[in-house]
Amino acid sequence: MHIAIAGNIGSGKTTLTKMLAEHYHWQARYEPVDFNPYMADFYDDMERWSFNVQVYFLNKRFRDVVEIGRSENIIIQDRTIYEDAHIFAPNLHSMGLMSTRDFDSYLELFDLMLSLVKAPDLLIYLRSSIPNVVSNIHKRGREYENSIRIDYLSGLHERYEEWISGYKDGKLLIVDVDRLRFEENKDDFNTITDKIDAQLHGLF
Repeated sequence: MHIAIAGNIGSGKTTLTKMLAEHYHWQARYEPVDFNPYMADFYDDMERWSFNVQVYFLNKRFRDVVEIGRSENIIIQDRTIYEDAHIFAPNLHSMGLMSTRDFDSYLELFDLMLSLVKAPDLLIYLRSSIPNVVSNIHKRGREYENSIRIDYLSGLHERYEEWISGYKDGKLLIVDVDRLRFEENKDDFNTITDKIDAQLHGLF
């Protein structure tokens, strides 16, 4: 079984992935942010490095989904392959930070990859306001994220909302992380696990 968590930068995906993996004894797959050799260069010069950073993520995500599909374990994944093509690459293209030539090549590669893999059994979307994600980004203190532009985050948020509103590839759970502070409040975390149980097992 494949459970995936989607959401903007700083929405709490990695934290919730870890907490759910521990709670359910699921196997976790984390987004390879700290190991992406292009990240620091990307935030310093987005236009120059946008195609490189997106292809790197797409390759890693595709490899993960293929391995998840072959596994007999229940796996929870921090970020999905969909977000690369529906959120991040189009946002960079619309901002003039990825050329149309690179964007078209990227989408052709994504379409080929998507034809070879299955959608998650459950997609959990973490809905978060821009002030909340900015606060979380500052708290975790990744030096290369200090230069992230607010208009970049806002563009991502709008694309997430548009994508989720039309998502029909499988079961979907939307979690309002401005309201449900799952990391700090056990009752809020339990609310999320109750909703997951209902989606996966129809208990409620």
